[in-house]
Amino acid sequence: MYRDRPWRAPVRKGMAMDQVTDRFRSSTWGWLRGTLAGWGTLLLCLVGIGFVIILAKWLGNIGTTYEVTSERLLIRRGIINKSIDEIELYRVKDIRIDFSLINQWADIGTISILSSDETTGDVPLVIPHVDAARRRREELRALVDAARQKRRVREIDMHEDA
Repeated sequence: MYRDRPWRAPVRKGMAMDQVTDRFRSSTWGWLRGTLAGWGTLLLCLVGIGFVIILAKWLGNIGTTYEVTSERLLIRRGIINKSIDEIELYRVKDIRIDFSLINQWADIGTISILSSDETTGDVPLVIPHVDAARRRREELRALVDAARQKRRVREIDMHEDA
């Protein structure tokens, strides 16, 4: 079938293939070990209620997947009703990471992405409880820079004087 190029995936006509460089979800285990709410939930497991909370949190996390490619950040949401949003990386204005002392110990963080893309509007896209958040933020910054250079896009801030 693909004898002339057996090591490559098929190429779609008219579209360049966009390679996925990272795929992740919010981490339920990271939430449990890296937040006070998670620790409280583990204590509630002693009386049985905590297992229900963990199951609800896990279902919420498994329903959303983030994929980073060289051109876009794709957000796949839903288990039954699915939706896919994407943010063009060259439109990303700022990438912020927040983490508490407990988050740092558990190596998780919350990544906030501000972009000029219609998907986010004026509110940042918040990705909570991300494993290896510092590393992922740096990789995302490098991909944003590469996407901007490829498209020759520059960010210009305009401020109105009162």
